[in-house]
Amino acid sequence: MYKDTKSILQQFWGYDDFRGSQKEIIDTVLSGQDVLALMPTGGGKSICYQVPSLAKEGICVVVSPLVALIQDQVAQLKKRNIKAVALTGGIPPDELNNLLDNCLYGNYKFLYLSPERLQQAIVQERIQQMNVNLIAIDEAHCISEWGHDFRPEYRQLNRLIECFPNAVCIALTATATPRVRE
Repeated sequence: MYKDTKSILQQFWGYDDFRGSQKEIIDTVLSGQDVLALMPTGGGKSICYQVPSLAKEGICVVVSPLVALIQDQVAQLKKRNIKAVALTGGIPPDELNNLLDNCLYGNYKFLYLSPERLQQAIVQERIQQMNVNLIAIDEAHCISEWGHDFRPEYRQLNRLIECFPNAVCIALTATATPRVRE
């Protein structure tokens, strides 16, 4: 059973209603279908995975290429009293282990990381122990545009999806040519 998405939006963001295609995207995610969400910059893409994740039990794994974006998203969620963790570079091994424990046992709702961090064996091992309710790929155009040479780890995100065949995947971007969408 899911919590009411409009109530979640009002409780945590203070908005009375969704904008543009947000509600349709959220409903599609909650119906168990994977989604490619194409929305303009500033169009509220993050709400499209944050609200459905809050409506369900478990944790949302968010893969993003930009440390600044990860840190901003986590800071915004924490301001709203939503438990979120960012696994960025420079985290000592013992702190990394503690953060992963928090995700497993501390009722955290969001785990943000880069595609490179996702390739670490300890991260992969610990994520497989989590109750992942949603996989969000932010800046999804990078899979196609950067995945071949600049950020080859993007081409390996399918491993995460294969580990959680029952988790819905939402890919979000503001820019995608028809070829990239495919």
